Amino acid sequence: MSRPLIIGSRGSKLALWQAEQARARLQTLDPQLDVHIEIIKTTGDVKNDPLSVIGGKGVFTKELEDALLDGRIDLAVHSLKDLPTILPDRLSIAAICEREDPRDALVLRSGNENGSLLHLPHGAVVGTSSQRRLAQLKALRSDVVVQDLRGNVDTRIRKLDEGQYDAVILASAGLVRLGLQERISARIAISEMLPAVGQGAIAIETRTDNEFAVQITSRLDHRETRIACLAERAFLRGLGGGCQFPIAGHAIIEGDLLKLDGLVAKPDGSQILRDSLSGPSEDPEALGSSLAANLSVQGADSLLARLGYGPTT
Repeated sequence: MSRPLIIGSRGSKLALWQAEQARARLQTLDPQLDVHIEIIKTTGDVKNDPLSVIGGKGVFTKELEDALLDGRIDLAVHSLKDLPTILPDRLSIAAICEREDPRDALVLRSGNENGSLLHLPHGAVVGTSSQRRLAQLKALRSDVVVQDLRGNVDTRIRKLDEGQYDAVILASAGLVRLGLQERISARIAISEMLPAVGQGAIAIETRTDNEFAVQITSRLDHRETRIACLAERAFLRGLGGGCQFPIAGHAIIEGDLLKLDGLVAKPDGSQILRDSLSGPSEDPEALGSSLAANLSVQGADSLLARLGYGPTT
């Protein structure tokens, strides 16, 4: 007898790719599973205002979490970078799947596939909706003009090819997952542009009381990715930030140690606080909290307060 399982997903091509991957892997683990995908629109999908305007916690996840809580779906598949670091009661992350390339990607117009941030023309118009990318880009190239860019990946690339921008910055992982890796003109080094917390990782969220969903989904968890992302999310949580803030974090396991880099910046790139910390991989959240405390001492709290980003409650 088949067991039904309902996956909730946003309706974008990338979100559906992620949901389909989860469905395929679950059905490989248990061929008796009867897995369906339900598309749910979120605030971030409906509103076209810049993320800095609609802001708030969970603009791409709240409606999915509501569907989990009221039992309409059994699990929700998210880009981890969109998922707030504090989850509603009764919800948890059952699995963090193996990470794709976490780096940002520079995308130039069709026919101009090779390039780099440092070789963009003077005054080039670059599209991004990320405060994090904006800050680090302006720190590298104060001459470029940054304009807001919203929409799914196909829409963003279409606007680029139409000539509305000279370049756009997107996540390498999304381009790879959509089969658009040939559009990547350059994968931006982490030393130049620190990624968003959780970038490149997929999270599967469930109700804690849905024992079957938790049990089957937890088998998709990737230990090394989870350890790194727990450190990154603890860092972000310690600063009271979210994915729309000018905050970045990236962790890697090096032997027996976990190394975490973190950054807080002014959106115009005029001030950037960056630090790193290494420690045992057995307690990633302690490492993330410690790095957040270090940057707070260096002025991160006052910087975020001046920018109007208060701590989460």
